Amino acid sequence: MLLTLSGMIWAGHENSPKHASCAPYFNARSHQTNYSGPGREASGPIDVNDVRIGYFGPSKESDPEGGDMWCAASLAIEEANRAGGYKGLPFRLVAEWSDNPWGSGVTAVTRMVYSHRVWAIIGGIDGPSTHLAEQVVAKARLALLSPGSTDKTVNLVNVPWMFSCLPGDHLQAPILAQAIASHVGQNTFALVSAVDHDSHLFTRELTKSLTRRKLVPSFHLEFNPKQKEDAALVEKMIDAGAQTFVVIADARRSAQLIGSIRDKGFKGRIFGGPHMGRRRFLQTAGKAADGIVFPLLYTSGKRTDRFEKKFTSRYGRRPDYLAAHTYDAIHLLIAAIRTAGLNRARIGDAVRDLSGWRGVSGDITWDSLGANSRPVGLGIIRNGGQCAPYLCPSPSTSVTSRSAGTFSKTSVPPPIQRTSIRSTLSRFPKPKCSRMP
Repeated sequence: MLLTLSGMIWAGHENSPKHASCAPYFNARSHQTNYSGPGREASGPIDVNDVRIGYFGPSKESDPEGGDMWCAASLAIEEANRAGGYKGLPFRLVAEWSDNPWGSGVTAVTRMVYSHRVWAIIGGIDGPSTHLAEQVVAKARLALLSPGSTDKTVNLVNVPWMFSCLPGDHLQAPILAQAIASHVGQNTFALVSAVDHDSHLFTRELTKSLTRRKLVPSFHLEFNPKQKEDAALVEKMIDAGAQTFVVIADARRSAQLIGSIRDKGFKGRIFGGPHMGRRRFLQTAGKAADGIVFPLLYTSGKRTDRFEKKFTSRYGRRPDYLAAHTYDAIHLLIAAIRTAGLNRARIGDAVRDLSGWRGVSGDITWDSLGANSRPVGLGIIRNGGQCAPYLCPSPSTSVTSRSAGTFSKTSVPPPIQRTSIRSTLSRFPKPKCSRMP
């Protein structure tokens, strides 16, 4: 009876024009999960000598991936302690990290939560490490603020303890797609992307945004970022004959590829992902980075002068967007602790209530899932390392790539000519946690 009834209902739903265009039953982006369990009633401990904040990331200033993040966190903690700490108690960072996040990294986060008894955690440095930490805090019930992940699926799992300080890929990709469409017109362009977790997800968001604009690349080259030889990949890029490239990879690999194709004589425009705003990219690429357009997650200005002067004076280098968002995450969390007291559940409430926080990185305004909903602009690199805002020109009447061909709203876009370098995609493990709800 149930099967028959279900079939009748489904048949009616399927044949009904009204229901054919209905939204899915569950829209994760519009759903907010609040924590309604125990914990808020607990009084604060009386036997503590410091207030511990977990830090999940590399804790060496010289680390190429997370060094700036650690420096910014340390600077923010020092400022908070000079301002009196928490009722006279000093704040202290408890750092844990593993180069194998999905192996010993789980143990590291668990140790912070249950052995060191931290009140909240700052981390991780990217999408995979943030996903890992999220799994622990979901069970331990304490806030996790990530200054390094743009992966929207981190928040789509509806864990009420999860807060992402960076605007997600779904906010960055559309504005980058608009700039690409405005620039290429009837010319060809090629997409080159790595198959690591973060690059894969950003590429997927960008491809969807380009498709909405009836734009597809003439070639999509995918590569394993762990491969050491770039010669074959660079040769394929040059042979593609594209007048514009879109490169999506981490800071190091993006810089290496761009430097190589510039050395081969490529003079056209290059667009890239958010990692091109990292200090590591700017230093590695040098003059080859001039003219690159990318999502700009941090802009220097009057509100950043004090932070940048302190950071540069202390560490001898300018901060990038990862450092700025880490600095803001620490200060926002400290404000929440001072408001809520030493209670994990109430600290989580206070972090959410501080939505609209004005930091050096800009506004941090949580959406219903705890992700920063701040609009994203574009930047362009000039003079070998200066990032300036980029104003996207209005697209022309036709922005469809010549390689794609014009197609109507009801037709299917032509297939992308996709290839991988030495079949690396087939040997590279599928990125974790990338399934969309």
